[in-house]
Amino acid sequence: MLSLLSSLLVAQTASYPLTYRERNPQFITQPQQIRPLPGELNDVLVFNSNSPEVVSTEGVLLSTFPGNGKRHPQAHLNHPIQGRFDVFTHHISRPSQGKKTLYQGLLVHNPTSQTVEVNVLQGASYLNSSDAPFINLPAIVEDPSGRVFSGPGSRLMGDILRGVNQKELSRRLVIPPYQSRMLFTLPMKPSSARSTFLRVYSNGSVYMANLALYEVPQQIKSMEGDQEKVSITYREPTLNEWRHLVTKGNLIYPRDLAPTPLDADYGDKTIYGRVAGISVGSEWQARLSDGKGKPYLSIPNRGGAFSYPLSTVTTGTHGTRQIQSAPMLVRYPDTAYKAHGNYGVHYNLGLPLVNNTNRRQTVVVSLQTPFKKNQYADRLIFSRRPQGQVFFRGTVQVSYQDRKGETQQRFFHLVQRQGQKGEPLVRLNLEPGEQRLVKVDFLYPPDATPPQVLTVETLQLFYGNLR
Repeated sequence: MLSLLSSLLVAQTASYPLTYRERNPQFITQPQQIRPLPGELNDVLVFNSNSPEVVSTEGVLLSTFPGNGKRHPQAHLNHPIQGRFDVFTHHISRPSQGKKTLYQGLLVHNPTSQTVEVNVLQGASYLNSSDAPFINLPAIVEDPSGRVFSGPGSRLMGDILRGVNQKELSRRLVIPPYQSRMLFTLPMKPSSARSTFLRVYSNGSVYMANLALYEVPQQIKSMEGDQEKVSITYREPTLNEWRHLVTKGNLIYPRDLAPTPLDADYGDKTIYGRVAGISVGSEWQARLSDGKGKPYLSIPNRGGAFSYPLSTVTTGTHGTRQIQSAPMLVRYPDTAYKAHGNYGVHYNLGLPLVNNTNRRQTVVVSLQTPFKKNQYADRLIFSRRPQGQVFFRGTVQVSYQDRKGETQQRFFHLVQRQGQKGEPLVRLNLEPGEQRLVKVDFLYPPDATPPQVLTVETLQLFYGNLR
């Protein structure tokens, strides 16, 4: 009955025919308002390395070095970086031959005549094979201690959100004039994925390169009685070997699929491409309100809802025409035109909810994964039985004021498949005229597929004994 009513409501407000999903009883059409997300990305640069995702040979993943004096100048983007910036990398090791350990190294070069200091303010890195294997988890799990995760992207973004700082990555590099140093050298076992995130400050201009080299064999001689024994061991690459790769090495092949041009819309067949370059924007901070200078966000009428799309891409704005994908400052020609997916971007959203009705109301705030649409600002479409690929896997922090006026802070790990409505993150009872602030924080995790929506809903019934 509710599904039929929803379809009738949509039909009355739309001047276009219902889609297949809206006619199919396996899907739920939810009439409601879709609003553009207030605010915008900041201007913090991100050294953003995600292409090619699968690494099967040695070479250059992303280099901002100048191309002059290099054997393969096209492998370098010639753009120095300084001040506050982030580093995000996500790659999979899949050796074309043998079972070698791949090392991922981040080389930093000081091109100036002054000593430069590079400080890692916060950093973490995880492998799926040992640190964060993929496991099946419920749709929502409250996780106060950070022990719930599935995959390296899930664990990484949850830990960064909580302020975790790995000692091996939290370091200060002092780089003399015209010299280079390694910010990190991290191993990747065959068929493993590594996700890394750093918040960095450099007091001077530097070039950086994310590189891949296999473990280096070396002979170890020993004596057994009168006989000399030679054994083979393996070591990580040296600074000089990384520097040689920057000078002589080429981009890693095979490459990912090239992106669909921005002026072309192929719908579900659009290829966004993977990111390799410097993107602009590390955080989207906003206070959601009724607009026009009003400092509060009025809850919807009883039984109603409104949503704000998150991490929108060129063909998935839900009728808002708002593309949140970070622009690229420099990029390789066969990689993404924008940082689609906004991996690692911190969404920091405040909702000053107010009950402007004359009745007590129960309000819920949810993160949801409806079917991606580029139109229809008056509806969301969900599946009654979400199946298939996971579209969101990560941690969300919710802060709110309870009935006593005290701030509560809770962490939830979410797993959502395409078309999943999602469970409420918080339920609040609001008296007439009452206002309470809810904050929603998360870093958009690797391995997620955008967009999601943040939904505020006033339930049809009032529930007592809530926060």
